[in-house]
Amino acid sequence: MKPWVRVAASAGAVLLLAGAGSAQAQQKFEMKLAYFVGDQHAMSQWLIKWSEGLEKDSGGRITVKRFPNAQMGPTPQHYDFARTGQADVSWFLHGGTPGRFPLTEIVNLPFMVGSAEIGTKVLNDAELRSKYLDAEHRGIKLLMLLTHQPGGPHTTKKPIRTLDDFKGLRLRFASPTVRDLVAGLGATPVGVPPTEIAEQLQKGTIDGTFIDYGGAGIAFRLGGIVKYSTELYAYVTSFGVGMNEDFWNKLPADLKKLVMDSMTGKEKEVGEAWDGLDVPGKKLLVDGGSEAIKLSAAENEKVRKIGAEVSEAKIKELQDKGLPARQVYDMMRALAAKHTPTSKNFWN
Repeated sequence: MKPWVRVAASAGAVLLLAGAGSAQAQQKFEMKLAYFVGDQHAMSQWLIKWSEGLEKDSGGRITVKRFPNAQMGPTPQHYDFARTGQADVSWFLHGGTPGRFPLTEIVNLPFMVGSAEIGTKVLNDAELRSKYLDAEHRGIKLLMLLTHQPGGPHTTKKPIRTLDDFKGLRLRFASPTVRDLVAGLGATPVGVPPTEIAEQLQKGTIDGTFIDYGGAGIAFRLGGIVKYSTELYAYVTSFGVGMNEDFWNKLPADLKKLVMDSMTGKEKEVGEAWDGLDVPGKKLLVDGGSEAIKLSAAENEKVRKIGAEVSEAKIKELQDKGLPARQVYDMMRALAAKHTPTSKNFWN
């Protein structure tokens, strides 16, 4: 080949590669984002802000179409929406599919963490995730794990002022670990999807629900329905935000980095958003006629003792199945102790 031909060929190849790179840079991606509560919720607001940030920082290469309030389908299906590609990104509830995330749900054990800020920091610890938790989230690109602020029982007719008051009550639970706590306290656990809590309380199918103030007052609007709120701050519920793997794999390197940067190091921000729901959520219930109840130190200690027994039984159950539950539990406890001094803590 003559020199001028080689030069022309090389120049053409460079232009071709440059054109391909330019085309990739200009490629646009519509992201379907699914979540199961309305846009008024603090986590929904965070996701809206996050998605708008992606649109802006990508220069319009990512556009987001949102499906709030379970528009895409029921709460328990949100993990699979991301896994199958029905959604490109979804916010999902681990307790919606009991037993699917047993190690992650250890954070839901009674009195594990005292706030959403602590819980979210614990769950996103790099070592904990890489060793144990990420593997449970097969089929998606896991972007973030988080918890809500600690919750307790809210009832319609009978106040809970002592341990004995739990007896005979039918109480909705949020996850398998909360189910075991409800049973340990002497009540009957009943499974009810979050979106059906208000209806089942009004029908009298259940006598109350274990839920956080934000969920009770804001997300599911139980003001005027529940009459008593016992402030145990006994447990958190865990969630995740995940991306469809095929959608992730389509993104060029710079957009992958943008997505990960937008979700990394946000634990305090997200945790504070959840913990901030406690005061306005409580106000909505109190304004609707609910009485806020604090247990005496002696009764609270009785409840915590049962919580410890429930935790130990769950760890043994998971260990007997061959899962490294003790290692995860001990690691989570150590991480919670590490983060408690510098985080919001409802147990103070």
